[in-house]
Parts: sequence; C-alpha cells; structure tokens
Amino acid sequence: VFEFAQTAADIERIHRAGRIASMFGMEGGEAIDSNLAVLREFRASGVLYMTLCHSKTTAWVDSATDAPQHGGLSPFGEEVVREMNRIGMLVDLSHVSADAMRDALRVSTAPVIFSHSSAFALVAHPRNVPDDVLRLVRANGGVVMVNFNGPFISEDMRQWAAAHAGEEERQTRLNPGDTAAAAAGLAAWDQAHPRPHATVAQLANHVEHIRDVASVDHVGIGSDYDGVEYLPDGMEGVDGYPALFAELMRRGWSDADLAKLAGGNLLRVLRAAEQHAARR
Repeated sequence: VFEFAQTAADIERIHRAGRIASMFGMEGGEAIDSNLAVLREFRASGVLYMTLCHSKTTAWVDSATDAPQHGGLSPFGEEVVREMNRIGMLVDLSHVSADAMRDALRVSTAPVIFSHSSAFALVAHPRNVPDDVLRLVRANGGVVMVNFNGPFISEDMRQWAAAHAGEEERQTRLNPGDTAAAAAGLAAWDQAHPRPHATVAQLANHVEHIRDVASVDHVGIGSDYDGVEYLPDGMEGVDGYPALFAELMRRGWSDADLAKLAGGNLLRVLRAAEQHAARR
C-alpha cells in the first residue's frame, strides 16, 4: 500500500503505480539537539522535511504557542535554515511564531512549506499564517498547506476550545487528585456549552483566502488528521476530501487549479528544493 519516497520523481512514480508515497519528516527541530551534524545525519537517513519547532520555544526558534525568547529565529536558527537549504531538506514553518516565519523567509534561498497551517486573517489563532507572511511565501515560491483543525478554521470553535481548556484546568484545580470529579465537572460544562461545528465551507474559505493573497500556486492541503481532535463535519478522514473539492468546484475552481491544490504545488516546491541543493 505504501512506498518510501525521497524525491518528487519518487512520489509521481509511486502514485502512478497505485500506491501511496510515504515520506520521512520531523515535527520539531529539538531532535537535532542544536547540532548541524545531527541535522545532516537525519537528512542522510532520508528525512525530507523538518518543522523547526513544535508547541514550545526552543534554544533557537520561537514557537507560535509559547512565550518568545528570540524575536523569531536566533542566529543559530538562521544557520539551521541555510543548512537545510544546502542539503535539500524542506523548511517547514508550521508551529513557529509569526516573527520566526518572517525571519526564515528572509533567510531561506529555497522555497519553504507550511505543512499544516491556515489563514490568520480569517481566524486569529497563533498557529495560522498572517497575510504579510502569505505575501512573503508567494515571493519565496513556497506553499501553505491548509490545516483542517476546527479551532484554526472557525472563530466560534476557537473561542469554545479556549473556554473548554480553561474549564478543564479549573476543574483540575477544584478537584486535586480526584480525576473522576474533574471529569464529571467538565462533562457538565460541556453539556451546558455545546461544541460548535466547523464546516466544509469554512475550510474552503481558508483555501480561497490563501489563494487570493498568495495565489493559487502557493496553497495546498495539510489536513493534520494525525494531530487534531475537532474536524469539519464530513471531513473526519481522507474519504472526506471530495467534499472540499466539490465545494471549491461550486465556487468556480478549475481542474488545473484543483490539481495544484491537491499536490502539484508541493511537488513543485520539492523539485525546486532538490534543484537548489544540487547547485550548492
């Protein structure tokens, strides 16, 4: 069913053979232990892309969901981006702070990716990408792959998720050591505050906003099915992809533009990164 892929050509060959191309990636640059030699070892082992950080700020890059320490990237963080360019490893800017996005796009000489992020202008979640950064992505040649996470694409869901997390913390503090009582308290809160639902139309709005700001050549799909709890109705698995494409077709998207969204843009970025590394 799956086959290991290391290049854009591998992905296309595997797809033509009716299998699923599977790539190695790292979600969090903590794994390199601030050591470029370790970064090179990972690349030599087949790792194709690395998210610079995850939910916490590290010694060299600020996270979108933690207190900043560097104002974006530290000088070593800039070195990491340059080395990733040199060795043909895609720089993934999902999870980094907006200032780190801007720093990385200033430093990178190869196209970058956002493997699972949505549009900040529509929902002001810190994991989403601001419009000025979308314009930088267009100039860089990269791609922003839209995340399906409900709190990233629906403002109602963002507000509800924040309140839910706060109530969960409150119940834990009210019932120290009594997990059953805390769970019961949270369940009562949930019953009194029904969860809103994200929709396919809201997801399509993020796709179209990124297209409108960065252009149709710089948007992709980054569902994040392995990492989120709340998904748009009808999009609970990859079998829901046709619902998104049908919505975009109703909005006038051409087959050629849908092909770019479905993977063509990512393949272009990967080829450009390969070519960039070959020249170094």
